[in-house]
Amino acid sequence: MRYLRVQWLHFHPDEPVEIYSEINDDGWEVRKVEVFPDGSVGFASSSEGIGSTMLSVEPLPALEEIRSDPQFKPIEIGRQEFEKVWEKRFEPTTAKPA
Repeated sequence: MRYLRVQWLHFHPDEPVEIYSEINDDGWEVRKVEVFPDGSVGFASSSEGIGSTMLSVEPLPALEEIRSDPQFKPIEIGRQEFEKVWEKRFEPTTAKPA
């Protein structure tokens, strides 16, 4: 597994500004957390989810390809950082309604 945090630089209030992904060895997202401009959070896995967040329908591109688009700032993170974000997904102040 690898873990990715992507900052998305934009001005759309209904789109996430930060995306955390757990990615398997074949490039498919296993779990994802999206943080929205108002601080709310959506998440998805193969067995649960909330809000409009969904796992990608195709493997994620390489880090360099994501980085080539100036609106995205990706960085590989450790499992521990991802797990901290994942554990907070049910906090009532951060759940984004569908």
